[in-house]
Amino acid sequence: MTRKGCPNRILWGPAQEKAYQTVRDLMSRDPVLRLPDTAKEFILRTDASDEGIGAMLMQEHGGKPFPVSYASKKLSRAEKNYSTMEKECLAIVWGIKKFELYLQGVKFVLQTDHKPLTYLNSAKFVNNRIMRWVMYLQNFDMRVESIKGSDNVGTDFLSRVCE
Repeated sequence: MTRKGCPNRILWGPAQEKAYQTVRDLMSRDPVLRLPDTAKEFILRTDASDEGIGAMLMQEHGGKPFPVSYASKKLSRAEKNYSTMEKECLAIVWGIKKFELYLQGVKFVLQTDHKPLTYLNSAKFVNNRIMRWVMYLQNFDMRVESIKGSDNVGTDFLSRVCE
């Protein structure tokens, strides 16, 4: 879209603007979006697609997880060539870097729908890129949990929003 002569044009009219405003309002309205409470444990959910990565920082309020912040990023040409495992790991590292201010020095839960990533600390990797990321992740006190893809809808949407 931003490259000269790119054939993919987005047609943005009144209907699209109204839908965008509605979604934006719903995502920022209380009780959906909450202020961070440093006394509570943070939950970081991440996901990757072929086009982008997404992360959602959350905390539980009344036994239900509520988002504190959302983030997404379109993958570069080189990143699009990563394997699924590398894209999912990239989403984790990028999400932690994005919310590092909240996650550094505190225990938090990392939730992913990519089950192999739950074994990051115990697996032996031949891939140097993943090894570097694992070394970076060791700076954080986190518990990795596997969640169903159907429970990871928010970050799945964020990873695909740029498609």
